[in-house]
Amino acid sequence: MIYRFIFVSDEVDDFFREIQISSSATFLDLSNAILESVEYPDDQLTSFFICEHNWEKCEEITRVEMHTSSEYDNLVMAETPIEEFVEEEKQRLIYIFDPLTERCFFIELKEIITGKNLDKAICSKKGGQPPKQTIDFDEISKTISGIETDETFYGDEGFDSSELDQDGYSIGGADAEADISIDTLDDLY
Repeated sequence: MIYRFIFVSDEVDDFFREIQISSSATFLDLSNAILESVEYPDDQLTSFFICEHNWEKCEEITRVEMHTSSEYDNLVMAETPIEEFVEEEKQRLIYIFDPLTERCFFIELKEIITGKNLDKAICSKKGGQPPKQTIDFDEISKTISGIETDETFYGDEGFDSSELDQDGYSIGGADAEADISIDTLDDLY
């Protein structure tokens, strides 16, 4: 079987990639195909999360053995076939490509193609430019050091409590991040 995955980023609106890969391939094969499709070097401790429909993270599949407590299985990409955790269309995954800041791609299995197989994963469709793989903290600190931090920076002037929701947090709620993602892909296909 061939799995046809689509992935997007919440950082770049017009970015997407489509990867076709054998269902019997490993998560490491999928990781390598993703990195190749966005031209990122393979130098980060990436990981996958198997997700619920609402993007809630469940099972983690890591790049290397993490030596966690014995109550949890440590799943390693090179040893874990995709078909072991992805069995039906619309299955969702998160791929962490920048582990320091937990920046990620949102992935959905769009189609299962039966009766065919691939020797190697392929990127079958592309759109837009991917986000930068990592954030340059030196560049960010230079930018921050140039910002004046007087009383207006902290919001002492003109504060209006009605601009906050009932809990005192910004409007958007817990599922705001989840709404950005794969729903956009339905428009593409």
